[in-house]
Amino acid sequence: MTTTLVHDVRVLAAPGQRHDEILTPAALNFVGRLAAAFGKRRQWLLKERRRQALRLASGSPLDFPMVTADVRADPDWRVAPPAPGLADRRVEITGPPDRRMTVNALNSGAKVWMADFEDATAPTWDNVVAGQLSLLDAIERRIDFTTPEGKEYRLNEEIATIMVRPRGWHLDEEHLEYDGRPVPAALVDFGLYFFHCAQRQIDAGYGPYFYLPKLENRYEAHLWNDVFVLAQDLLGIPRGTVRATVLIETITAAFEMEEILHELREHSAGLNAGRWDYLFSLIKTFGHRTDFLLPDRVKVTMTAPFMRAYTDLLVHTCHKRGAHAIGGMAAQVPGKDPAADEAASAKVRLDKEREAGDGFDGSWVAHPALVPVCREVFDAVLADRPDQLDRTRDDVDIAPADLLSVRRISGPPTTEGVRTNISVALRYYAAWLRGQGAVAIDGLMEDAATAEIARVQIWQWLRHRVIDRKAVEEIVEEELAALGAEHPWAPVDDIRALFERTAMTGELPLFFTPDAYTRHLVSRPQVAA
Repeated sequence: MTTTLVHDVRVLAAPGQRHDEILTPAALNFVGRLAAAFGKRRQWLLKERRRQALRLASGSPLDFPMVTADVRADPDWRVAPPAPGLADRRVEITGPPDRRMTVNALNSGAKVWMADFEDATAPTWDNVVAGQLSLLDAIERRIDFTTPEGKEYRLNEEIATIMVRPRGWHLDEEHLEYDGRPVPAALVDFGLYFFHCAQRQIDAGYGPYFYLPKLENRYEAHLWNDVFVLAQDLLGIPRGTVRATVLIETITAAFEMEEILHELREHSAGLNAGRWDYLFSLIKTFGHRTDFLLPDRVKVTMTAPFMRAYTDLLVHTCHKRGAHAIGGMAAQVPGKDPAADEAASAKVRLDKEREAGDGFDGSWVAHPALVPVCREVFDAVLADRPDQLDRTRDDVDIAPADLLSVRRISGPPTTEGVRTNISVALRYYAAWLRGQGAVAIDGLMEDAATAEIARVQIWQWLRHRVIDRKAVEEIVEEELAALGAEHPWAPVDDIRALFERTAMTGELPLFFTPDAYTRHLVSRPQVAA
């Protein structure tokens, strides 16, 4: 490092196995430098999120920003060219950075693995540190292991390129403290990985690459860009080495796609379309309005007009600026029924054919079994080309009203849709409280985004009285009874209380994770180091 200044970060948790390899004094000092530089600005941006939400709730229109019209009109600027290992991204796999998933994902045949500290990881302290160890061990190629049952996990010679998704700006890491406050979780996940692995990845011919979640505007992208600049400067890494893909998964970010690319342009690796979080954001922002009343979430497909407007604009924006456009998740997981697996595979194929036909450069899958299907679809369109950047989609002309045209598919929910949302939310909460962030439910690999859309739909339907509260309470008790019978370990009372706090209150909590994390996943301070 280029500085000897000490920025003390206190560890408020008991030491764990090999934790000392990640939580070194130098690494904690590095994280402290980031917290010192950006903690207050991050707090200001979170307050600005709340102010913006109040403005929109009071009737202010959502539009493309007038003050950045020159950025959108300037035809000349481009993002940085693809970094080593990120030129061809036709198939990307996602999952939590536990040791088993790390090996399976890197060996899957996908071009990229997104190691997910965010929605697919329940942020227990052990999960956070163990995830960093998994990445370090994988890069050092010492992650091979054998399970007690005798199953071997070994890295192949050729593996996927690693991208890391840190937690969002709204989350804290309460096991690390700087200046009397928890360290922003995003800076913990980013900082520990960057400190230990950035130079190692560069030496291996790649670089430190990231996915950035839950951004709401260009200012939050600017903050990340400044984090990248300082981190590179502190470790003597050339500026522009970092690459980051931003998930466009909030409705406000959809109106600032070009601005977000512009803020990150020397570090940009494109944009990604995140379906469930996008719908979740839409309801959070406009759920108080009857013209934004969504039907069962299974009916809100990517072919809905407002969703097509969102994805078409994303592809057009990216390719206009030389950036990759990455499609959404195929969450199906194989089961024991061949007919069901075949039907699921056909559904995935149709979805990926739509994306490839629309001009996306690649797409996401949640399970290694789906990699061949996704690759085959994109191979048919790309052949030997690494991307579709030449398809600038000049046919796309999206107005603000197109992104908000929800009324064209609005409608009341079905009884089955209500029960499905309640069941999925409760089962996911049970797993999350137990420390599991990626959960197979009804043949799909679900993460926190699924629980969020499920619980806010219940909230929205209750708010507009299109479902009866007593009926919801009865379904909750029925589903909890079934859950308890299937999983005797499930803390039924905690799950019920969490659902009531997040789906059945008058004022909608912005996320279920912060409060649930503090109540259930934080190990209260035992050791101060």
